[in-house]
Amino acid sequence: MFKKAVDAKSHQRLSGGDRKKLRRTIRERFSNASDSLVDLLLPPKAELAVSKYPNRVLVYVLEGDCPIFFDVDGRGHHIFPTVYALWRVPELLPAFLLKGGEVSRFVLGGADLMFPGISITSEGFPSFSAGEPWAVKVPGNPAAIAVGTTTMSSTEALKAGLRGKALKICHYYRDTLWESAENCHIPNAGFLEGVVFEDPAVSFSSRASDSSEVDPSVDPGNVTNNENMGEMVDADADSSGFNHPSTIQNDGADEITVQLTNDLSELNVAETSVDKSKTGGQHSLSVEEVDALLDKCLLQALHTTIKEKDLPICGSTFWSSQVLPCRPLGITLDIKKSSHKKLSKWLQAKASGGLISVKEDKHKKEVILFAVDRNHPDYLSYKPEKKKVDKPGPSTNNASNEDLLRKTLEVSEIYKPSVHVNPIFASVGAETSGVYTASEASEMVFQYVEKENLVKPSNKSTVTLDATLCDALFKGAIKKGSTYPTEIHKKDLGQTFIGRMQAHHCVTRGNDTVVRKGALKPIQIMTEKRQGNKKVTKLSGMESFLLDAEALASELQKKFACSTTVAELPGKKGQEVLVQGGVIDDLARYLVEHYGVPKRYIEVLDKTRR
Repeated sequence: MFKKAVDAKSHQRLSGGDRKKLRRTIRERFSNASDSLVDLLLPPKAELAVSKYPNRVLVYVLEGDCPIFFDVDGRGHHIFPTVYALWRVPELLPAFLLKGGEVSRFVLGGADLMFPGISITSEGFPSFSAGEPWAVKVPGNPAAIAVGTTTMSSTEALKAGLRGKALKICHYYRDTLWESAENCHIPNAGFLEGVVFEDPAVSFSSRASDSSEVDPSVDPGNVTNNENMGEMVDADADSSGFNHPSTIQNDGADEITVQLTNDLSELNVAETSVDKSKTGGQHSLSVEEVDALLDKCLLQALHTTIKEKDLPICGSTFWSSQVLPCRPLGITLDIKKSSHKKLSKWLQAKASGGLISVKEDKHKKEVILFAVDRNHPDYLSYKPEKKKVDKPGPSTNNASNEDLLRKTLEVSEIYKPSVHVNPIFASVGAETSGVYTASEASEMVFQYVEKENLVKPSNKSTVTLDATLCDALFKGAIKKGSTYPTEIHKKDLGQTFIGRMQAHHCVTRGNDTVVRKGALKPIQIMTEKRQGNKKVTKLSGMESFLLDAEALASELQKKFACSTTVAELPGKKGQEVLVQGGVIDDLARYLVEHYGVPKRYIEVLDKTRR
């Protein structure tokens, strides 16, 4: 979901009412979210801001700090904590434990978590339902590395033999959401560039505690062992004459530390080839070095990423999506460690030198970058560095992978229990807040029939209705004065039961998944004539299939060699892409071939034909 950097549409501070609503949503969403834990994540006196993205994702940020929560659909139904939040409050979410640190490479590469990569503890396989938020951790490291939602329940997973996808990853360490923080920090030394291992401090403390345990077989009064130990200490003592027992313990700790360092260096061979001057954590940068690095990243961003069409741009967005990605590999760039201390002061300092032009938005209380002087001496004298490619390989492979990701579209109809059928789900021990496919929902009602022994003995294809099942199927649907049925055929039971549930649909494209209420609305393509007998093709409804209107318009402009525009539909019903020319058939074919949209979800209307 946060693999690629996307500019936020707007940034605004949260009002008091929205803050209370957010806290209430968090307590309802997470069972472990007590008031004290929520106060740790959302301090009462801290300023909160929300960033709105084109794909309707909301990101809640502590101003001057880091993102804490993100909302997938913008309605509070699918809100998740970030890894920063879980580093502060680890007990907020349950966590799957990986089989080893090497498995984290796949998760941090953007892959979903599969059941074969999960380690099952001695306590047994955990119990969970489909659609629950879970975290991912590495053995020996208490800090979470990713957050996602379960794809099936534990019962279904055991039936499938613990095969398939366990967790749909929504956010992970080192993705663009993690990098959007003003201070991208790591919780411990186990977090490396592309992999996470056990925390050396935790491993050292456990080894030290094991070494400090007293062997019960040794007699405490055995003076011979103590004397021999004293001789060993005297023989190894330095000229200073300090031979206290603490010296022995420190030597043992040093040996353990060296061993741990060697183990980590062997496991992470790829990182050892990186130059020490470019890796973070080797030494702390001075204020002058941070200032120089800031100026270098600014010039690199102005040369390579920021274009005139991107201006004006908010200062926070410019920092997270343009400046931070230009920093050297492994370096943590913290504006607070510079001489400017604040992002706004740094941008204003650059503006006073004439390199950029900024102005302060009094409403948002944020500095806006609206112009760049491309003729400035600093800009002309800087030679941009070429971006290094981490994974070698022909560009055609990357392009084909992107095309495959765009085509990967899954559409499924799902159902959520309503007040009518909630007693049935509760009776069989199923979650009333989850979503179910048609087959899963039918299975629930048949489980209830089997549990209550409602199959008619004289006719096995008929089910006798008790009061609970009768209300679930027909309460409110039968006219007043009419009698309720006393039995129903098995072939009609499942369909009638599903009809009493709330219809939803789930759309998955690549790594993004959205669940919405109601039936899936198709894409509409319409061609009509304008003034001068010119044709224009209108495209709407692409948001239902996780397609961004702006990106699609830009692609169609190149594809059909014509002008395209994006307009808002009346009543806040989404956006509409206007393509000059009568390209209705070609556009429908392009959506099917390049974006995997099924033909049954495309409506075509040509008003120019007589």
